[in-house]
Amino acid sequence: MKSYLKFILHRLLWSVFVLAGLSILIFSIARIMPGDAATMALGTRATEEAKEAYRERNHLNEPFPVQYVYWLKDALSGDFGQSTQTKRPVVQDVQEYLPATLELVLFAAALEVIFGILLGVLSARYEGGWFDNFIRVVSYLGIAMPSFVWGILFMLAFSYAIPIMPAIGRIDVGIVQPPTVTGFLILDSLIAGNGAAALNALKHLVMPAAALSLAGISQSARITRGSMLENMKKDSVGSEIASGMPLRRVYGKYILKSSATPTVSIIGLDIAAMLGNAFLVETIYNFPGLSKYGVNAILNKDLNAIVAVVLIIGVTFLIVNILVDLITAYLDPRVRL
Repeated sequence: MKSYLKFILHRLLWSVFVLAGLSILIFSIARIMPGDAATMALGTRATEEAKEAYRERNHLNEPFPVQYVYWLKDALSGDFGQSTQTKRPVVQDVQEYLPATLELVLFAAALEVIFGILLGVLSARYEGGWFDNFIRVVSYLGIAMPSFVWGILFMLAFSYAIPIMPAIGRIDVGIVQPPTVTGFLILDSLIAGNGAAALNALKHLVMPAAALSLAGISQSARITRGSMLENMKKDSVGSEIASGMPLRRVYGKYILKSSATPTVSIIGLDIAAMLGNAFLVETIYNFPGLSKYGVNAILNKDLNAIVAVVLIIGVTFLIVNILVDLITAYLDPRVRL
């Protein structure tokens, strides 16, 4: 336990330096982007006096390190400036759009964890059989085809050919939306006791989440299968089977736990990447999430919004990597060394 706590403190300490470097990198990229920040914020028709006042107000005439200190101070207090595309504070946009993307990513992550590990275990259990061969072929397709292609195919199949799923949006227009408590539409609907809204919101999540998670499910299944087959060849596993231990217990206690380390690492990276990769899926399904908001910010050169979105994605990567390291260190004590 002592070594585990030491490992946790070590990872948290390094994460502070990583976060500081990330903030400097993001701020630097935003400042060296082509174009005048005042012109992009106020428009080409703004007077020079208005532009100069904007530069003074946002400390753009100060040296670069001074600008960073002012920006960092505002960012730590939750102030990322105003968006040029929505004309609202960026933090207000983030509060509106981030819960939708988090709900989508968490649902997709749940699908990857459940089906990725389950299919990998079953594929290893029935190695060489028709189920194993089927999963291997499907996993190749899942990895090879991008998520937006799956999104389009799902929409054509289940919204047009067989219209059983809603095609766009987060909830149907005719459904009364619940009061915002957490920002997660399904959870807010359940809190309000509105089962119809919760079910409708869940139906809107199924296809985007499936498209977003399919590549991760395929990759997790392949890695789980390969790792389990490798561990099944160990002498200790053969000894336990020969001693009469039930096969289900051998798989759960000796094979799956030792095989989970590479799978957990891959799933963690996939979940973190989903937050940034969701923009294509959100665009296809017209899903009002942060990723789609970030793409629009890039297209409109909305620097304040770009910095906030990239920083959120970077912090998410950092948090997920820390959690993955902690879970991996718990499953395999050798990692702590």
